[in-house]
Amino acid sequence: MSDKEHGNNEHWQHKLTPEQFSICRMKGTEPPFTGKYADCKKDGIYHCICCGAPLFDSATKYDSGSGWPSFWDVLSEDSVTQHVDTSHAMRRVEVTCKSCDAHLGHVFEDGPQPTGLRYCINSASLDLKERS
Repeated sequence: MSDKEHGNNEHWQHKLTPEQFSICRMKGTEPPFTGKYADCKKDGIYHCICCGAPLFDSATKYDSGSGWPSFWDVLSEDSVTQHVDTSHAMRRVEVTCKSCDAHLGHVFEDGPQPTGLRYCINSASLDLKERS
């Protein structure tokens, strides 16, 4: 059974911490400058906390000053899906895990080159697997 098929809340509430569930399954947001990866400089691949899919390479992580881990690119085109988000009386682009639909954060067009993108991602939605 795929992770998308495990989409019921009971499954995710048993698998995730309350903070991870709130962010990944209920589209919450952690407060800025509080996530464990906001200032992380370790080398590795960031994976989805829900399903383990690889999402971002630390080589594309940068300090955006936003208070959340920021990346200027995804690991591959198959890593994430983008959706228009009109909640909170604004228009943003939500980023979800392509494998399990977990809410990760949002992408903005104010990032550095070469992409000009800023993937603003919640630490609670990520699991860093360090390179040895």
